[in-house]
Amino acid sequence: MPTHREPLDREPVDREPMDLEAMDLEAMDLEAMDLEAMDLEAYVERTRGGPCFVCAFLAGHPDYAHETLFEDEQHVAFLDRWPTLPGKVLVAPKAHIEHAVRDLDPAAYTRLMLVVREVALAVEDVFDSERTYLYSLGSRQGNAHLHWHIAALPPGVPYARQQFHSLMTENGVLSPSPAERAATAGLLRAALAARGVLVPPR
Repeated sequence: MPTHREPLDREPVDREPMDLEAMDLEAMDLEAMDLEAMDLEAYVERTRGGPCFVCAFLAGHPDYAHETLFEDEQHVAFLDRWPTLPGKVLVAPKAHIEHAVRDLDPAAYTRLMLVVREVALAVEDVFDSERTYLYSLGSRQGNAHLHWHIAALPPGVPYARQQFHSLMTENGVLSPSPAERAATAGLLRAALAARGVLVPPR
């Protein structure tokens, strides 16, 4: 089994849509996933020159649409548009907050982390994982809105391709179809509902 992936300099692969209902999500193999090269220059231009992606998404901007998994008055959880691992999710406060520590009082921080934890547990209910990565990135120069990433690393990934390697878009991204995104979102919403901790407002 190779311990690294060659640089991605190929065109995106045409493939049949995945049937997530019939898939054995617990047997997913990162080696078998079709990672595609990402246009990093366009991405950086979008993040640094465009609107806040979370605020634009919440405002209904069609260029920033995502599959929503959970939403209440203060938080939103949604599928990552450029996932590096299957079922990668972002969780953000709805308010435009930029600092993970200073901008939240203890109660708000605790509520946000409860949402992160419950969404992560739902991801683990749907996708078998050797490790679940939780991290917050961003910069005041781009992607400034505070958001947490939740990424489930499939079992059996070689050590050299775990951790940061598996999370960096420079190493390729998955390109699920709209139907695949919708199916993944449906499974994750069902897992969240089954857990019964996060209850959307009525």
